[in-house]
Amino acid sequence: MKINVNAKNMNLTNAIREYAEKKAGKITKYFDEVKEVGIFLEVQKNHHTAEILVDVKGMFLKGYEKSEDMYASIDMAIEKIEKQLIKYKEKLKNHKHTERRAEDVLKLDVYNPETVMNAPEIIVSKTMPSKPMDIDEAVMQMDLLNKNFYVFKNSKTLLLNVVYKRDDGNIGLIEG
Repeated sequence: MKINVNAKNMNLTNAIREYAEKKAGKITKYFDEVKEVGIFLEVQKNHHTAEILVDVKGMFLKGYEKSEDMYASIDMAIEKIEKQLIKYKEKLKNHKHTERRAEDVLKLDVYNPETVMNAPEIIVSKTMPSKPMDIDEAVMQMDLLNKNFYVFKNSKTLLLNVVYKRDDGNIGLIEG
């Protein structure tokens, strides 16, 4: 398992790095297949933020916490990841999971800002490996990431699809 620790607006001491790596290392007690853990630490005024992204067999889990103490933020973010891992493991037991490889990296450009006058600025751009998955897996991934939508490559059609949470509590699907 590869662990990357990065920091912004703070001095990343060996003590904090080792603490974060030690806490992240405990994740493997839930899954042996943890490929990579990205830990992003940031300080803004009195807010110490820890964001942890875990790659488990192509599924991504995210823990994000903010507090007045960096160690507490790391602990709470790891705790969120552990809860998600337990939830994911239970869903895998109840779901017929077929092994698929991440073939491509999925990167979406929503619009080209050069063609739009007074376009809003893109402040976050993320690239995530994309493996073909069925709709149930995509919904599970959306729940695990605690997002309102999830873009994925449908394993049956190999087209881009979007699942999203509707206002009525149900799940919507946009097929490409």
